[in-house]
Amino acid sequence: MSEATGKPVMDVEELCSQIIACMGQIIDPETGVDIVRMRLIEDLKVREDGFVSYKFRPSSPFCPLAVSLAVQIKRAVAEVEGVTGQEVAVVGYVGADDLNQLLREQV
Repeated sequence: MSEATGKPVMDVEELCSQIIACMGQIIDPETGVDIVRMRLIEDLKVREDGFVSYKFRPSSPFCPLAVSLAVQIKRAVAEVEGVTGQEVAVVGYVGADDLNQLLREQV
């Protein structure tokens, strides 16, 4: 139990492993390789309360699948048991500002 909140403390390493495994199921259709092996996810951080933050860097600044992949990633992470919320930042993509806004508006 957390002394500050009185809630159970989550095993952050285990949750991080589950998130990475979940992301590893997302395949870039152009390459046939999963986004984890392609190293498209950066700075993954998981807090004890289950909040997750990370960056998604599409394979190219003009990646035609960036929007689709970003939405898939966000949905997949949300479904991992123990994730209480997430913040994703798309970086290195020409439409990053618009895509980040779209992802913030998604429930």
